[in-house]
Amino acid sequence: MTVVRSTLPDEARRVSSEALQETLVDLLGLSLIGKQAHWNVVGPRFRSVHLQLDEVVSAARTHADTVAERAAALGVPPDGRPETIAKVFSLPAPAEGWLRDSEAVAVMTDALGAAVTRLRERIDATEKADLVTQDLLISITADLEKQRWMFEAENFPGES
Repeated sequence: MTVVRSTLPDEARRVSSEALQETLVDLLGLSLIGKQAHWNVVGPRFRSVHLQLDEVVSAARTHADTVAERAAALGVPPDGRPETIAKVFSLPAPAEGWLRDSEAVAVMTDALGAAVTRLRERIDATEKADLVTQDLLISITADLEKQRWMFEAENFPGES
């Protein structure tokens, strides 16, 4: 059943919807990684890292909502169910338990880097299919790259 009909041709809609769904999973997973680290971070930089983690979580959740709404606008129901995230999520995540501040920073740097790499692939994939979706992915990439830079600067000159 299609509730919303897209103005995109079927193949462009397919490419765009795949990119959006994969991005939705990454963003929801990134928000979970950020919260897990937020709750368990310890160490001398606890407060600054704790607050920075909340910034990433907020950004990931905001972007996830925008991505899901773009998919819906294309006539594709977004799937953010926990079982979907658990089944296909593949970004680096923290280990169970307390997380040293430098480890939290390292895992967020790695997770954000992996998410950005995947987003860049989707940017390329959507170039001909849908410039609106591509533009959205570019915007998200810029924000996540900024967050990654801020985390990476936390561990300079390489404490992790």
